[in-house]
Amino acid sequence: MRADDSRWTAAGGQQHRRKHHSAQVHATGTPDLGPRFPHRPQIADTQTVSHPPVAPGAAYSVTIRLEAPTDPQLLPRIAQTVTSEGAVVVAMDLVDVSVGGAVVDVTLQAHDEAHVTRLEQALNAADMRVRNTSDRVFLYHLGGKIEVTPRRTVRTRDDMSMAYTPGVGRISTAIAEDPERAWRLTAKGSSVAIVTNGSAVLGLGNLGPLAALPVMEGKAVIFKQFGNVNAYPLCLDVPSTQALIDATLAIAPGFGGINLEDIKAPECFEVELALQAQLDIPVFHDDQHGTAIVVLAGLINACRLTGRDLRTTRVVVVGVGAAGTAITLALLDAGVQDVICVDRDGPLTRATLATLPHHQRIAD
Repeated sequence: MRADDSRWTAAGGQQHRRKHHSAQVHATGTPDLGPRFPHRPQIADTQTVSHPPVAPGAAYSVTIRLEAPTDPQLLPRIAQTVTSEGAVVVAMDLVDVSVGGAVVDVTLQAHDEAHVTRLEQALNAADMRVRNTSDRVFLYHLGGKIEVTPRRTVRTRDDMSMAYTPGVGRISTAIAEDPERAWRLTAKGSSVAIVTNGSAVLGLGNLGPLAALPVMEGKAVIFKQFGNVNAYPLCLDVPSTQALIDATLAIAPGFGGINLEDIKAPECFEVELALQAQLDIPVFHDDQHGTAIVVLAGLINACRLTGRDLRTTRVVVVGVGAAGTAITLALLDAGVQDVICVDRDGPLTRATLATLPHHQRIAD
């Protein structure tokens, strides 16, 4: 299985470093590494790299196709080689076997891209030959993760006349006379706009709106899969906070709600408050309130299990950015009376919070 488009990429195309114990693995620029992983850092054979503390997972799931001499112990040898390097074997598929040798696809989970390089080296050293390695995460994203499909079929001329002109004109007229009918006669009631400017993508930083698109597609998949809500990524290339607000206001009529996503602080506070003040549909910043909901739910359950009273529990919030601010406000709204906010300089006093933009609500 060849996947030339399956490749490792440094975050945002910039220099990307990871430190693991005594070793540092890093990519400098974009070296020519061949068709399989053109952006993946190489590890010298003599370099000693300890296994990173992060457990192998699906984020670095690959399928390695290798060939080896025919041997009844081939599959156990493959498994032993892979696991001895700290990876997890997910599956082994025998693609072809003959007197001259066997071809096997090994699907595994690794720590990171450098770990995959070490696994390839270990397999090559164990009397096997790696043909190619396919990144299953990139394969998963080929062609994108979402599509628009119709709820009604068009098979006849009558269908066409009702779905589109002239019949649809009657629906437009009805909505113009009574805008509330749009909730029943269009997809507005089951549609959410996922709006971002790409200024705070996951933990990767300001990657811009285009690089944010796969994240927004992933959120749209979750909306549909778990809530049957149609969500549409709107990655906006706008020059300012006000431009982001204006663009979102302009597209709002077609949606039943706005999900703000991956917008940096403190810009995210201003955007959310402005949209909530001017729109009559729900506006929700997931990085703030989604995180706060999960934290509050976990704390409530923890207090139940340990017999504590939530109101008298002291809670320390480390970091008061987008998520930390929303978490603090959610805790206070839930009745927690003793909340300590800490940033890189230490605990924040009420007076300090009052001087910080968008933290006045916490101070109050």
